[in-house]
Amino acid sequence: MNILMMTNTYLPHVGGVARSIDRFSRRFRHLGHQVKIVAPEFDGMPEHEPDVIRVPAVRHFNRTDFSVALPIPRRLESAIQVFKPDVVHSHHPFLVGGTALRVAHSNDLPLVFTHHTRYEDYTHYVPGDSELMKRFVKNLATNYANMCDQIFAPSESVARLLRERGVVTTIDVVPTGVELTLFSDGDGAGFRRSLAIPPDAFVVGHLGRLTEEKNIPFLIRAIIRFMQTRAEGRQTHCLIIGSGPLKQETEALFARAGLSDRLHFAGVLSEDRLADAYHAMDVFGFASTTETQGMVLTEAMASGIPVVAVDAPGVREALSDQYNGYLLDGPDISDFASALANVADSGKAEYTRLSQGAKQTANAFSMENTADKALELYARLHSGKTTARNEDYSAWTNTLLVLESEWDIMTSTARSVIDAFDTQEK
Repeated sequence: MNILMMTNTYLPHVGGVARSIDRFSRRFRHLGHQVKIVAPEFDGMPEHEPDVIRVPAVRHFNRTDFSVALPIPRRLESAIQVFKPDVVHSHHPFLVGGTALRVAHSNDLPLVFTHHTRYEDYTHYVPGDSELMKRFVKNLATNYANMCDQIFAPSESVARLLRERGVVTTIDVVPTGVELTLFSDGDGAGFRRSLAIPPDAFVVGHLGRLTEEKNIPFLIRAIIRFMQTRAEGRQTHCLIIGSGPLKQETEALFARAGLSDRLHFAGVLSEDRLADAYHAMDVFGFASTTETQGMVLTEAMASGIPVVAVDAPGVREALSDQYNGYLLDGPDISDFASALANVADSGKAEYTRLSQGAKQTANAFSMENTADKALELYARLHSGKTTARNEDYSAWTNTLLVLESEWDIMTSTARSVIDAFDTQEK
């Protein structure tokens, strides 16, 4: 089968969507399928990418590490014709996602859409963030989903949310799987030595972007509260994998607490180093409530690391309270610190029980299982009829034309959308 993936973000950008596409693509190719990826240009991308078609983009959009795709060049059409896809898989409802819709429509191909993100939680990245913008992006994603032939939801929580919002397209839960062999072993001791973390320290770890939507300020305060209670006994340290705009704030919070020497940043790591990082941790802390799937949770669990997290969509599907860690009802600093203490104070037998529970959970999220489910759904679509989307497609393209007429890429995509609404309301 020839599978065309179309996305607004891809490697070398480090993020959940990029990693998801990379993992599925590698697994599909391993099973003998052909995968072509259409993605924007990014700094540091390889010079030779035989299975990737790059499109022009504005890089470092609004001072972030994201790229915003510019209008798609005509050479993309010829490349797609040569590839002859059997299915188009879109990973966003806008920008390159709009092109995916046009490709599927014009070539009478089935269109799959993975609803990776609760987009309304990320509108603060663009100028003019407002409740109007949040409503717009929710409606945009819902309308887009209803012009597709199949929706992949990363978790049951997301599938339920989409149905509540009015998505009538068939929805199946297809999470991004975890590569068990990659994370089952790692040189945790060596990773600790590289950062001067004592071998006998209790390490609270975290991996992710250091941003507001990831609830980083809460997480850091909870970790500090936990560390402040450990005046005696086993020394505690904090290991953070990733980067983001809240790094300085994180350092400042640890400095004010007098714990700067216990904070360790390892930056953004390649996937082959992640296993070492996870195995350097004793517990994984996670406080985000905006996830659609906790990919980093299943990675930590595949490494045998118990998790402490706040209950949220994408988290509750993987984390079972007191089975593979602690699932907290809400973001309470004292409760989170106490849960970390419970893991730290657990005896060898109890910690082993939590660790085994984590590994067993990860097995259910294996990449083999999730890729097989995706391929089964692709095959079903390929043998059936595509959605009749003529009327909806015309309305969609007319909407895009209105937006594109006011598009000022030097300001931002979002600014154009807001200007369009402002013009209509005056």
